[in-house]
Amino acid sequence: MSNTNPLLDVTGLTKHFPVMGGFPFKRKIGAVQAVDGLDFQVAEGESLGLVGESGCGKSTTGRLITRLLEPTGGKISYRGQDITHAGRKQLAPIRSEIQMIFQDPYASLNPRQTVGKIISGPMEINGINPPGGQENRVRELLETVGLNPEHYNRFPHEFSGGQRQRIGVARALALSPKLIVADEPVSALDVSIQAQVVNLLQDLQRDLGIAFVFIAHDLAIVRHFSQRVAVMYLGKIVEIANREDLYENPRHPYTRALLSAVPEATADDVPARERILLTGDVPSPLNPPSGCRFRTRCWKATEKCATEAPPLVQVEGNKDGHLTACHYPETTADLAVPAARKSL
Repeated sequence: MSNTNPLLDVTGLTKHFPVMGGFPFKRKIGAVQAVDGLDFQVAEGESLGLVGESGCGKSTTGRLITRLLEPTGGKISYRGQDITHAGRKQLAPIRSEIQMIFQDPYASLNPRQTVGKIISGPMEINGINPPGGQENRVRELLETVGLNPEHYNRFPHEFSGGQRQRIGVARALALSPKLIVADEPVSALDVSIQAQVVNLLQDLQRDLGIAFVFIAHDLAIVRHFSQRVAVMYLGKIVEIANREDLYENPRHPYTRALLSAVPEATADDVPARERILLTGDVPSPLNPPSGCRFRTRCWKATEKCATEAPPLVQVEGNKDGHLTACHYPETTADLAVPAARKSL
């Protein structure tokens, strides 16, 4: 990405969770490498999708960005200010500008508080008293996310899953944020409700100019919502590009395999897209493979992949800003190879 003044700039972001063991004294015997050296930027008003299999570090990345977790290494810059290890006082004015929408609308709302109390909570904590008062602002937010302002005094259990997630969105909007991290905001909802919530977020982004980091494993939803997409595998970004370029011209074998699994409707006379089947499970982040982390499941892996970790760079033939971490990136000729020859 060629933005000289991004809203969010992440460099070498790392998070390792220590694993304790031993008896009778607890000592560190290893570390889960949940996130290991991420580099990406988010511009003002932009939506960046973060996709990958479960356990690849997407949600951990979201929590690091919002500073709900302390990074092990790397740097997080927000509007040019280093907030990687910022203290509580230093983060106070920034907290209101970076908000999060959580995955589970049932667990993220306090069942003992009314909707009005839940949404006004961030304003009370930050000492914000908007024109017309907090109650008036909450009612405006409820209307903004498509709920009845008269539901101000209701409790979360009186709402459906989709309505609860809208309450979560209203809470995130309460402080007029510049950046929202949406951690799989629709994965816990019925399919019939997912489109409504995604369209709501899209409308808010367009109308309010909010930047999004949209975390999901559903590639179809990410394609609909995000302008750029970063693909993660085992704690690392393996490819990042504009939406159209990544979906039409995937260069990393893992991205290609992910896209081949997306269901699509085709006419009877149109051949279905070939499916790439990967054997084995994602390796443990406790002991990731040397070199390229995808090599244990890749049909192109060689000795070089085991000894050298591929850098995330622009490979020949890629458009500007399309970065791939692979020694042997996919080519146009590769796209014509039948899946049977690709399957492991």
